[in-house]
Amino acid sequence: MTIDRTSLRWNGWGPTAQPDALPDGSPAWDWIADALGISSPLPKTPAKDLGDCALPASGLDGETRLELERIVGANQVHVGDYERAFHARGKSYHDLLWMRAGNISNAPDAVVYPRSEEEVQRLVEFAAAGDIVLVPYGGGSSVVGGVTAREEGETRLCITVDTTLMASLLSIDETAMTATAQAGVYGPALDQALANHDVRLGHYPQSFEYSTLGGWVAARGAGQNSIRYGRADKWLVSAHVATPSGLWRTESTPGSAAAPNLNQLVAGSEGTLGIITQATFKIHDVPETEDYRGYLFRSFAEGADAIRQIVQAEIPTAMLRLSDPDETYFFRTLSSVGKEKGIKDNLADAYLRLRGYADKPCVLLIGMEGSAVNVSYARDRAARIIAAAGGLHAGKSPGTSWKAGRFHGPMVRDPMMDHGLGVDTLETSTFWSNIETLHKAVTDAIATSTKETLDGPGQQGIVMAHISHAYADGASLYFTFVFPRRHDGGLDGEIKQWLTIKRAASDAIAANGGTISHHHGVGTDHAPWLGQEKGPIGMQTLGAVKNSIDPKGVMNPRKVLG
Repeated sequence: MTIDRTSLRWNGWGPTAQPDALPDGSPAWDWIADALGISSPLPKTPAKDLGDCALPASGLDGETRLELERIVGANQVHVGDYERAFHARGKSYHDLLWMRAGNISNAPDAVVYPRSEEEVQRLVEFAAAGDIVLVPYGGGSSVVGGVTAREEGETRLCITVDTTLMASLLSIDETAMTATAQAGVYGPALDQALANHDVRLGHYPQSFEYSTLGGWVAARGAGQNSIRYGRADKWLVSAHVATPSGLWRTESTPGSAAAPNLNQLVAGSEGTLGIITQATFKIHDVPETEDYRGYLFRSFAEGADAIRQIVQAEIPTAMLRLSDPDETYFFRTLSSVGKEKGIKDNLADAYLRLRGYADKPCVLLIGMEGSAVNVSYARDRAARIIAAAGGLHAGKSPGTSWKAGRFHGPMVRDPMMDHGLGVDTLETSTFWSNIETLHKAVTDAIATSTKETLDGPGQQGIVMAHISHAYADGASLYFTFVFPRRHDGGLDGEIKQWLTIKRAASDAIAANGGTISHHHGVGTDHAPWLGQEKGPIGMQTLGAVKNSIDPKGVMNPRKVLG
């Protein structure tokens, strides 16, 4: 199953026909305005229609187009406005600032849709011979500038290679519990194809509905259930990569001491070494039962310590997600604005006040999947640790509600941007002993830098965070921040505002023991901080690999290494 590109928003998230997540007239808008210290009603700042945007002329010449058509077919080479605009950038807040303002100067000269590994390899070899830039593109869900077509200063012909017609499940080895699929398959289609065999990969990032297998590997992604199913670098068994030096088939043995495992170069390569055409990955039986539920903690530190104990005790959980007080308050209040409380709600509030959980508590969501016996064991053992750490059971409703809407978060961003607001995310990870320090440092950096970009009295941003992935030695921190946009400087002013906040947050991460990215990748946005993390020898090694495989630098230039 593929997705018709014209059914999707070229400058937003999801289908053009999806319901508005925050419709005009919702009482939530007044509450958001008050929380940000700005006047209500919020301004109208709609995105420009494609018909009102001017694309740069395509530089694709007739001879080059004919050769591309010989490789992939005449119907698979596109130079129309919609295709070029859709593939100009990814889906970050920064990307959408450009695209909503109608500035799509980064559009590729053409978009091609190969249908086989052979076609991709021929495309890469043709591009390398002709010094043509190729940008691999799956779902285009990058939020770090990972799929921007023509980078500033790039004068070479630029072609985006869209892999989404390569969407087949190729094989399943039910004895070894591995499967192989083409890289362009979307998450839901892959999930359904595997479910037909009563197995699953179990990789469910928030972008699941509009991202692809190849993109998950290329960005070294982590799904929401990574505690059970692993990150991309853990579930990847092997890959095929079309490179300027030839088709690269990585090793696929269960374990090997024959030098470093080169799959680890593919996972996180972000298209800079070549185009992933297929991947073999670990699979699991569809679980017999699932159990998702919620707990309340009086503090973020208590909740984080409970997660640490659960993971270090090797209790088989699928997901552990702890929201800090500000995130818990924001989403609980946003979902309840305008709704009249009933007797049951008032009794619950009174009970929480009595127990000391009413003053901006933290919500921990925990999910368990597997056999009924294992889930029961995990639930009971985790519950004892949580209770001893000060957690209060809140029932199954919080967990089941989160699971039902776990892919809907990005849908809120478009209406917020339609009302003059900025909303962005970033993530990191660190050791348990440093979680509180890093959480405070990044929260303060975002809040302070946001305040510096605002000119209205009393205006402020909202900064919230949660632990989204946990390990025996540490965990990730995922930050979301909402703020009033500066409109007095036009697009340049809005980008400057974002850069100010992004740089402050990234500097705080680097200075306080965090990785510059836990699962979003590097792209262009994080490249300036990569050297601090990898060190000079590490950067030399990465550069040497890139130069060896892609000496002309045609594969997704300026990404990762800058």
